[in-house]
Amino acid sequence: MGSLGSDVAQSMTVFGRKTDEKRAKKNCSEFQMPLHYPRYTKADYESMPEWRIDCLLKEYGLPVMGDAAEKRKFAMGAFLWPSQLK
Repeated sequence: MGSLGSDVAQSMTVFGRKTDEKRAKKNCSEFQMPLHYPRYTKADYESMPEWRIDCLLKEYGLPVMGDAAEKRKFAMGAFLWPSQLK
């Protein structure tokens, strides 16, 4: 009986992890706050390749739509303070 109990507990733990993984994947499209806020300047965003902007926006769960100029403008608006946009 002892081994049956441990098997059940182990399968419940595995099931719980799978549920957490599914929940994490499901919430992937919502806003996420990574550990560090991006520290790029306006000049960094202006010269940043489109693929890097895509990665940055995805990392924060923000929409990745439009052409490179639109994504760049969105990223600057999302991550730069108004005084940095001048």
